[in-house]
Amino acid sequence: MGGKNLFIIESNMNIERLHIGMKVRHPQYGVGVVRSLSEKTAEIAFDDAPRTIAPASSDLQPAEPTATLSELEMPLANLIRDTAHAMVEALGLEPKDTLVEGLATRWQKGTLVMQPADRQFTGRGGLQSKEVPLETFFHKIVMIRNNLRVLEQKVNASDKLSEADKFDLQQYITRCYGSLTTFNVLFKNKDDQFQTSAVDRPTS
Repeated sequence: MGGKNLFIIESNMNIERLHIGMKVRHPQYGVGVVRSLSEKTAEIAFDDAPRTIAPASSDLQPAEPTATLSELEMPLANLIRDTAHAMVEALGLEPKDTLVEGLATRWQKGTLVMQPADRQFTGRGGLQSKEVPLETFFHKIVMIRNNLRVLEQKVNASDKLSEADKFDLQQYITRCYGSLTTFNVLFKNKDDQFQTSAVDRPTS
């Protein structure tokens, strides 16, 4: 258009538009990833260091495409990933090879044995021990973790919850993660484990 430059001026982001795992751009600190949210501030991991930022007064902008559906705004990559996961789960197409790959090598082809402590409950007519392939058990643990991540994203993306309610629900979710850390021994990669700190938790 006659060699003229076109400038798009965006307003500052508010806390409601931020989501854990979202990439954002700060005019001074560059690109960072949102790790946790409070009522008015966000903990963002930048290349040099994590920083606490008040989005409403910091000229913070999205650093990745976003999508809005039914007034729900979230990173486009998260929307696509969550939709794909939901379809795979609904159709029973969970890739077992991927799950086994995420299982620590020493547990692959292993068996979880649940044995009654009192012998009077075992044997003929009594309660038998229960054996579950570790791949099957691990699949259930992975689905719990994935559902917790989706729940966390939905809580943070909700426009019907107050920031105080979001914070309270986030604490309950964190406690759930804490209760499940016993099963971290099953995961091959540390990044896939249950994390008790929202700052350390991945969002996929």
